Amino acid sequence: MTPAPIRRLRAQLQRFHHVVRGRHWFPHVPLALLLGLAGLSLLRAELGTHWDDYAQLLVLNASHLQPKMLPSLLIGGGMLTMALGLLWRSRLAWTMALLLEIVGTFSLVIGQHSHHDHVLLAYFVFVLVALLFSWRQFDRTSVAASTLFALTSVAMLLMYATFGAYYLGMDFKPQITDLVTALYFSMVTMSTVGYGDITPQTSRSQIVHRLGDRAGRGRCSPRPLTAVIAPMVSRSLQRIVNRKGSRMKRENHFVVIGNTSLAINTWHELARRGRPVTRLLREAPEEGELKDTDYVVGDPSSTEILREAGAHRAEAVLAMLADDSENAFVVLAVKELEGHARTVAAVNDARHLSRVKLVQPDVVIAPQVLGGELLAMLLSGEQVTPDFVMQRVFQQVSEPAKPS
Repeated sequence: MTPAPIRRLRAQLQRFHHVVRGRHWFPHVPLALLLGLAGLSLLRAELGTHWDDYAQLLVLNASHLQPKMLPSLLIGGGMLTMALGLLWRSRLAWTMALLLEIVGTFSLVIGQHSHHDHVLLAYFVFVLVALLFSWRQFDRTSVAASTLFALTSVAMLLMYATFGAYYLGMDFKPQITDLVTALYFSMVTMSTVGYGDITPQTSRSQIVHRLGDRAGRGRCSPRPLTAVIAPMVSRSLQRIVNRKGSRMKRENHFVVIGNTSLAINTWHELARRGRPVTRLLREAPEEGELKDTDYVVGDPSSTEILREAGAHRAEAVLAMLADDSENAFVVLAVKELEGHARTVAAVNDARHLSRVKLVQPDVVIAPQVLGGELLAMLLSGEQVTPDFVMQRVFQQVSEPAKPS
């Protein structure tokens, strides 16, 4: 059992989250600000005294920039860009932000050790931990965030190729002496045109050229956007074609969550009685498996997925997953939507019954818990009445079942 002080603290935090309407801004907005600040801090730490001399950077005067600054510039710039993606709760942006934080933290560990480095390292570790603990909140597949990621990848590769060619300019023939020429060489290389008017002469410059060429073949074309957007468009079209229920107005219906035997049988019985039902599944079914059935695919504990399934306008939401803790989280998420739907939570393990009741669903259904008790009563010769069965199967939380 969870100690009473912890339960009270959780209840207070849930009330505070509801009062401040945390679902609209937490945790994606604070994390975006933290990530953006981390990127700015890394850029400032690397550029040092040249941070305020932004005018020179705008006119492509890179005389103060050193080759060793390039990784930090790429990481810091990537963090600033991915911070925008976090505002959309994009899973792709979260993944990239996590990778950039890991790389940034590693670069600080192996870099110069000063007082400021230690403070920045501690901050990076804090942001990294915050990202790890909030992974459930970033479950959206956003076309805008995916496009932003693709464009950022192209920009970072172009920046790498440009500065690489500029720093190794003496190794080319003719020599590259300014950033404009370096940018021209990089764009020609990454577009795989390869005019041949500028050629690498040393092994170092050839490496830069080859990397830019390989990056161009895989990145610098419409293919990155196509690779990101096409699967999402395909899934959307498949849902439109395969789901007749997508045209149904989801209101005063039943939302059955899970793919357990209890969930499937409940869905069949409600449908047989002509009641509108929307199924919520964690994984997409096989093609044709749920033909003419309204369903939504996604994380059942996500408020956005529940809203897509119309849980805030449903008559009842039935959490019938195999994991009792997930059923409890679903109930909490439904309550967060502030709709009028009744909540039903299934319990598969008798040890979890009291804990599921703590989230206060309207009804707790525990048919599997009942089996052992009924068998013991029958073998002991005790009388089994219909009222007793109904009391044990459907346990109203507002009126707990009295012990027999």
